[in-house]
Amino acid sequence: MIKATNYKIAQGHLTSRVKQALVAMLSVTFGISMYIFMNGFMTGVNDIQEELAFSTLAHIRIYNDLPEDRSNLLVNYYQGDKLVNLRHPKVIQYTEGIVNADKVINTVSQLDELAEITAQVNMNVFYRNGLTQVNGMLAGIDATMEHRLFSIAESMKEGSWVALDHRSDGIILGVGLAKKLSLGMNDNVVVKTADGVTRNFKIIGLLETSLASVDNGKAFIQINVARQLVLKNHSYATDIQVNLKDFDSSREVARKIDTLVGYKVESWNDANGQLEAGNELRNYLAIAVSLTILLVAGFGIYNIMNMTVNEKIKEIAILKAMGFEGGDIVEIFLVQSIIIGLIGGVVGVIFGGVVSVLINNIPFELATIKTLPMAYRMSDYLSAFGFGMLTTFIAGYLPAKMASKVDPVEIIRG
Repeated sequence: MIKATNYKIAQGHLTSRVKQALVAMLSVTFGISMYIFMNGFMTGVNDIQEELAFSTLAHIRIYNDLPEDRSNLLVNYYQGDKLVNLRHPKVIQYTEGIVNADKVINTVSQLDELAEITAQVNMNVFYRNGLTQVNGMLAGIDATMEHRLFSIAESMKEGSWVALDHRSDGIILGVGLAKKLSLGMNDNVVVKTADGVTRNFKIIGLLETSLASVDNGKAFIQINVARQLVLKNHSYATDIQVNLKDFDSSREVARKIDTLVGYKVESWNDANGQLEAGNELRNYLAIAVSLTILLVAGFGIYNIMNMTVNEKIKEIAILKAMGFEGGDIVEIFLVQSIIIGLIGGVVGVIFGGVVSVLINNIPFELATIKTLPMAYRMSDYLSAFGFGMLTTFIAGYLPAKMASKVDPVEIIRG
């Protein structure tokens, strides 16, 4: 409990040096507001990047892959009483894709962590319009399930995404791919597979996701039509895409799925390590910059409190001569720093929130993004205020501890 006399003395020190107190408060205000802004902006950038990435990237991907030990490239058999070893990939029968996709989907759907799951048939094809031919990717999908996983309908520039479920001859192209082919809505495009199968499709939609790999070289058709193009059965898929309730648990869930299915299971973290690394680096950068600003503010407060101690050294000596103990002296100066920290902290939290809102309303047109990204997390505000108070406490305690050790006799003697 702060003694009333000590509080009045601390208040007198602050009011006698209003400009110094104001500078110290502004240092705390600036440090806390920058901490809130930097962390909110970096978090917002990470959230937007994840949103854009997950517009085509599932949390977990299941697909057929070559064995890691390359055991499929070695076949042993007996010819009479002789053991023959064959090492040549051309003579090895290898099944591409997932032939029992429905069974895999039913198995994975039992997991509590699962949010959505869908199958895809992806293939490399040639798109042709007259003499113009472009190499690209064709995805056979269930339009409804695809939207549930990736909210892809929101990226439609023209046409309707759900119309794909009702048009076996319909195709949706990325805007860049359509531009390369000089095609638009309701035009026809010829698709040719690697096996030489060709089919004519009508463009019923144009898609713009801001991802070059999608916009410039990808198109979507019904999954059953894609199966017909590659001459596969109704349960065939090249990929099974899985979204979870919590994408941060992707690695753990992927390991669990790996024990249930006989195919390659890959989490988004493992497939896109650069995305996760980029997010972490931005978070570390934001924290480093923000804490540096708070430390600079702390040094400013320390200097001001140190100057106050030097200016009030005779008053401190008189107080000690009057019977004030060292703890009282520490309390007087700590009260000053805490008041500076509280006022500067509250103003800094408010100012940081205002700056964040203003930044969040600056127009920034990019695909589905309309303004500069900003995240509002209560943890950022509480952390900023907490770090600000800790900095001011330490900055006030050190000069206060020094003042408490003053020998009144030596000071009064001069």
